[in-house]
Amino acid sequence: MGGIAVLAKQAGHRVTGCDANVYPPMSTQLEAQGIELIEGFGPEQITLQPDIFVIGNVVSRGNPLMEEILNRNLPYISGPQWLAQNLLQAKWVLAVAGTHGKTTTSSMLAWILEYAGLNPGFLIGGVPQNFGLSARLTDTPFFVIEADEYDTAFFDKRSKFIHYRPRTVILNNLEFDHADIFADLAAIETQFHHLVRTVPSNGLIISNGRADSLKRVINHGCWTPVELFAGADGWNIDADNRITFYGEAHGELKWELMGEHNRLNALAALVAARHAGVPVARGLAALSEFKNVKRRMEVRGVVNGITVYDDFAHHPTAIATTVSGLRAEAGSARILAVLEPRSNTMKLGVMKNALPDSLKDADKVFCYDFNLGWDARAALAPLGDRAIIKDDLNELIDAIVAVARPGDNILVMSNGGFGGIHEKLLQGLVGL
Repeated sequence: MGGIAVLAKQAGHRVTGCDANVYPPMSTQLEAQGIELIEGFGPEQITLQPDIFVIGNVVSRGNPLMEEILNRNLPYISGPQWLAQNLLQAKWVLAVAGTHGKTTTSSMLAWILEYAGLNPGFLIGGVPQNFGLSARLTDTPFFVIEADEYDTAFFDKRSKFIHYRPRTVILNNLEFDHADIFADLAAIETQFHHLVRTVPSNGLIISNGRADSLKRVINHGCWTPVELFAGADGWNIDADNRITFYGEAHGELKWELMGEHNRLNALAALVAARHAGVPVARGLAALSEFKNVKRRMEVRGVVNGITVYDDFAHHPTAIATTVSGLRAEAGSARILAVLEPRSNTMKLGVMKNALPDSLKDADKVFCYDFNLGWDARAALAPLGDRAIIKDDLNELIDAIVAVARPGDNILVMSNGGFGGIHEKLLQGLVGL
C-alpha cells in the first residue's frame, strides 16, 4: 500500500494515508516522497474529503474509519483494483508470483530492464537497493510487479495478482502458506490457476520445473507458452553459476549473493527479461551489479567481529534457505539464529513442527515467544539446549549478547520491525 501511495503521488495525485505501527523502510520512504502519514484509523479522517479511499487488505470490518466510510456511502476501492484501472491498463506487466523470492526476483527483473535502458516502472514489496525506493512510475510500457496471492481486501477475496493482467509471469514456487485465509495447498493452487487464466496467448509463463504444485496449476489448463526453469527441461543454472537452455550454454552469472535460491531467482528474472527483449548476456551483466533488497540478508552492522544480519524469512522453507545460505558463506563460524514467528500463518502454529528442521544449520536458536497461540518451547524441543525461548524482548537480547563472541553471525529473521532488535543488539555488543 505504501508503494501504491508512491505511484499515485508520482501520477500527480495528492495522497495521504493512515496505518498503525509503520516502521522503516516504508515509513522513511513515505516521508521522503512527501506523503502525509496519519497514525491510526480515526473516523475524523473523512474530513480530508478525498476523491476516493484506497483500501488495503489489513483493513477489516470494525475498523472505525472503514465503518464511517461505509455508513456515509463514500467511494472506496481496493489497492490492486485502483492500480489496475489507473496505471496498469496500457502497460506490459511483468509479474512475479510464488511463495518465496517474489521481492528479490522482482528487484532483479526491474534492475535488468533498467540496466538495458528500458526504464521500467515497478511496485515491489521491499526496497531494492539499486533503486532506493519500492515503487516507480515511468512513461515506458514496462512495469514489474510483485504479484501476491494474499486476498485483495475484506470486500474482495480474490488474490491480489488477479487484478494485474500480466503479459509475462514468473511462477517461482508454490507451497502452503497464509493459513489464515487458505484451507490447504489446493486452495492456493486454484488462485494460481486463476492467474494463469489471465495471461494472454502472446505472453509467457516462466515456471519452476521442480514444483509439482505448479505442474498441477498449469495442467488445469493453460493458453500461454510456458518455459520451465530449475527442472529436468528448459533453463538451468549449476553450482558454478553457468546457465544453460536445454543444455546450450548461455553464459555465467558473476556476483556475490549467497544461496541456491538466489541463483534460481536470478535465472527466472533473466528468462522474464529475455521475453521483454533483453538478451541473457545483457541480463547477466546487469546482475553483476545487482544489490540485494533491504531486509534480505542485509548486514545491519559489525561490532567486535560479530556481524548482525536482517532477513525477512518467516516461513520454514524460507528460514531453512536463509540459514543454509549463510552457512555456506560462513563455513565453520557460528550462526546465532533469532526468530520472531510473526506472520499470521506462524502465529496459528500450522508450521511449528517444521521449525526445528528449518533451523538445523544454526548453532544457537533464539525465539521470541510473544502472543503466540502455541508453545514455542515444545515446538523447538528437538533442538535441545541449542534453543532459547523468551517472551520478553529485552531478556531475549540479553541472552543473545551473553553468548555472542567474535566471529559469530547473528541472523535476525522476522517479517516485522521486531521491536528495533537490530540496533539494540548492536548497542549491546559494543560492551563485549
